[in-house]
Amino acid sequence: MALREIVTIPEPILRKKAHKVTNFGPDLQALIDDMVETMRDAPGVGLAAPQVASPLRVIVVEFGDEENEEVPPKLFTMVNPEIVRVSDGLVVGTEGCLSIPGFVGDVERVEQITVKGQNRFGKPMKVKASGWLARIFQHEIDHLNGVLFTDRALRVWQPAEGEVVPRD
Repeated sequence: MALREIVTIPEPILRKKAHKVTNFGPDLQALIDDMVETMRDAPGVGLAAPQVASPLRVIVVEFGDEENEEVPPKLFTMVNPEIVRVSDGLVVGTEGCLSIPGFVGDVERVEQITVKGQNRFGKPMKVKASGWLARIFQHEIDHLNGVLFTDRALRVWQPAEGEVVPRD
Protein backbone atom coordinates (compact mmCIF):
# COMPACT_ATOMS: atom_id res chain seq x y z
CA MET A 1 0.00 0.00 0.00
CA ALA A 2 1.11 3.51 -0.71
CA LEU A 3 -0.15 7.01 -0.24
CA ARG A 4 -1.21 8.66 -3.47
CA GLU A 5 -1.28 12.36 -4.18
CA ILE A 6 -4.76 13.86 -3.96
CA VAL A 7 -5.24 16.10 -6.97
CA THR A 8 -6.90 19.46 -6.49
CA ILE A 9 -8.80 21.91 -8.65
CA PRO A 10 -8.29 22.85 -11.45
CA GLU A 11 -6.86 19.40 -12.32
CA PRO A 12 -8.80 18.33 -15.48
CA ILE A 13 -9.45 14.73 -14.34
CA LEU A 14 -11.78 16.10 -11.65
CA ARG A 15 -14.15 17.31 -14.39
CA LYS A 16 -14.22 14.14 -16.50
CA LYS A 17 -16.58 11.19 -16.29
CA ALA A 18 -14.71 8.15 -14.97
CA HIS A 19 -14.58 4.86 -16.90
CA LYS A 20 -16.40 1.69 -15.94
CA VAL A 21 -14.15 -0.94 -14.36
CA THR A 22 -14.00 -4.25 -16.20
CA ASN A 23 -10.70 -5.65 -14.90
CA PHE A 24 -10.68 -6.65 -11.24
CA GLY A 25 -7.03 -7.71 -11.24
CA PRO A 26 -4.00 -6.74 -9.15
CA ASP A 27 -3.84 -3.15 -10.42
CA LEU A 28 -7.38 -2.46 -9.20
CA GLN A 29 -6.66 -4.13 -5.87
CA ALA A 30 -3.57 -1.93 -5.40
CA LEU A 31 -5.56 1.19 -6.33
CA ILE A 32 -8.26 0.38 -3.76
CA ASP A 33 -5.71 -0.34 -1.01
CA ASP A 34 -3.89 2.90 -1.81
CA MET A 35 -7.17 4.85 -1.83
CA VAL A 36 -8.11 3.58 1.63
CA GLU A 37 -4.70 4.46 3.02
CA THR A 38 -4.75 7.89 1.33
CA MET A 39 -8.28 8.66 2.57
CA ARG A 40 -7.36 7.75 6.15
CA ASP A 41 -4.13 9.72 6.03
CA ALA A 42 -5.79 12.87 4.65
CA PRO A 43 -7.98 12.43 6.85
CA GLY A 44 -11.24 12.09 4.99
CA VAL A 45 -14.45 10.05 5.05
CA GLY A 46 -14.52 9.21 1.35
CA LEU A 47 -12.38 9.25 -1.76
CA ALA A 48 -13.07 8.69 -5.45
CA ALA A 49 -10.47 7.33 -7.88
CA PRO A 50 -10.33 10.53 -9.97
CA GLN A 51 -9.12 12.33 -6.84
CA VAL A 52 -5.95 10.24 -7.01
CA ALA A 53 -5.63 10.75 -10.77
CA SER A 54 -7.20 7.43 -11.75
CA PRO A 55 -10.06 7.70 -14.28
CA LEU A 56 -11.96 4.68 -12.91
CA ARG A 57 -15.39 4.34 -11.28
CA VAL A 58 -14.15 3.38 -7.81
CA ILE A 59 -15.00 4.91 -4.44
CA VAL A 60 -14.09 4.21 -0.84
CA VAL A 61 -16.20 5.47 2.06
CA GLU A 62 -15.54 5.09 5.76
CA PHE A 63 -17.95 6.49 8.28
CA GLY A 64 -18.99 5.51 11.79
CA ASP A 65 -22.25 5.47 13.67
CA GLU A 66 -23.26 9.09 14.25
CA GLU A 67 -24.89 8.24 17.57
CA ASN A 68 -22.42 5.70 18.96
CA GLU A 69 -18.76 6.64 18.65
CA GLU A 70 -17.73 3.37 20.33
CA VAL A 71 -18.72 1.45 17.20
CA PRO A 72 -15.76 1.46 14.81
CA PRO A 73 -16.31 3.07 11.40
CA LYS A 74 -17.39 0.80 8.56
CA LEU A 75 -15.40 0.75 5.34
CA PHE A 76 -17.26 0.53 2.04
CA THR A 77 -15.41 -0.15 -1.19
CA MET A 78 -17.55 0.10 -4.29
CA VAL A 79 -16.72 -0.32 -7.95
CA ASN A 80 -19.04 1.00 -10.68
CA PRO A 81 -21.49 2.46 -8.14
CA GLU A 82 -24.82 3.88 -9.21
CA ILE A 83 -27.65 5.35 -7.19
CA VAL A 84 -30.77 3.31 -7.95
CA ARG A 85 -33.24 4.71 -5.43
CA VAL A 86 -33.59 8.06 -3.66
CA SER A 87 -35.96 9.37 -1.01
CA ASP A 88 -38.21 12.35 -1.53
CA GLY A 89 -37.13 15.77 -0.38
CA LEU A 90 -33.77 17.39 0.12
CA VAL A 91 -31.76 18.25 3.21
CA VAL A 92 -28.95 20.80 3.46
CA GLY A 93 -25.60 19.83 4.96
CA THR A 94 -22.12 21.32 5.04
CA GLU A 95 -19.52 19.54 2.91
CA GLY A 96 -15.84 19.89 2.27
CA CYS A 97 -13.61 18.14 -0.23
CA LEU A 98 -10.01 16.97 -0.20
CA SER A 99 -9.71 18.20 -3.80
CA ILE A 100 -10.94 21.70 -2.91
CA PRO A 101 -8.86 22.50 0.18
CA GLY A 102 -9.80 25.48 2.29
CA PHE A 103 -13.45 25.72 1.24
CA VAL A 104 -16.76 24.27 2.42
CA GLY A 105 -20.31 24.67 1.23
CA ASP A 106 -23.94 24.04 2.04
CA VAL A 107 -25.25 21.37 -0.33
CA GLU A 108 -28.76 19.98 -0.80
CA ARG A 109 -28.85 16.19 -1.07
CA VAL A 110 -31.46 13.48 -0.61
CA GLU A 111 -31.65 11.94 2.87
CA GLN A 112 -31.77 8.26 1.85
CA ILE A 113 -30.36 6.37 -1.11
CA THR A 114 -29.77 2.87 -2.36
CA VAL A 115 -26.52 2.34 -4.23
CA LYS A 116 -25.68 -0.74 -6.25
CA GLY A 117 -22.34 -1.69 -7.68
CA GLN A 118 -19.64 -4.29 -7.24
CA ASN A 119 -17.23 -5.07 -4.46
CA ARG A 120 -13.49 -5.02 -5.07
CA PHE A 121 -13.66 -8.56 -6.51
CA GLY A 122 -16.51 -7.87 -8.94
CA LYS A 123 -19.35 -9.40 -6.90
CA PRO A 124 -22.64 -7.47 -6.93
CA MET A 125 -23.41 -5.42 -3.83
CA LYS A 126 -26.05 -3.00 -2.65
CA VAL A 127 -25.92 -0.41 0.13
CA LYS A 128 -28.86 1.43 1.69
CA ALA A 129 -27.64 4.63 3.29
CA SER A 130 -29.20 7.55 5.12
CA GLY A 131 -28.01 10.75 6.75
CA TRP A 132 -24.33 11.60 6.46
CA LEU A 133 -23.48 8.21 4.98
CA ALA A 134 -25.91 8.86 2.12
CA ARG A 135 -24.39 12.34 1.69
CA ILE A 136 -20.87 10.88 1.45
CA PHE A 137 -21.93 8.33 -1.16
CA GLN A 138 -23.63 11.04 -3.23
CA HIS A 139 -20.55 13.28 -2.98
CA GLU A 140 -18.19 10.48 -4.09
CA ILE A 141 -20.43 9.32 -6.95
CA ASP A 142 -20.59 12.94 -8.12
CA HIS A 143 -16.78 12.83 -8.41
CA LEU A 144 -17.11 9.88 -10.80
CA ASN A 145 -19.26 12.07 -13.03
CA GLY A 146 -17.01 15.13 -12.97
CA VAL A 147 -19.25 17.01 -10.53
CA LEU A 148 -17.80 18.86 -7.53
CA PHE A 149 -19.69 19.90 -4.40
CA THR A 150 -19.19 23.53 -5.38
CA ASP A 151 -21.35 22.88 -8.47
CA ARG A 152 -24.27 21.97 -6.18
CA ALA A 153 -23.58 24.31 -3.27
CA LEU A 154 -26.10 26.91 -2.18
CA ARG A 155 -23.16 28.87 -0.78
CA VAL A 156 -19.40 28.31 -0.43
CA TRP A 157 -17.07 29.82 2.18
CA GLN A 158 -13.72 29.43 3.89
CA PRO A 159 -14.26 28.02 7.39
CA ALA A 160 -12.82 29.74 10.43
CA GLU A 161 -9.63 28.25 11.81
CA GLY A 162 -10.46 25.26 13.99
CA GLU A 163 -13.95 24.77 12.51
CA VAL A 164 -14.49 21.04 11.95
CA VAL A 165 -16.14 20.03 8.67
CA PRO A 166 -16.42 16.47 7.25
CA ARG A 167 -14.28 16.09 4.13
CA ASP A 168 -14.44 13.44 1.45
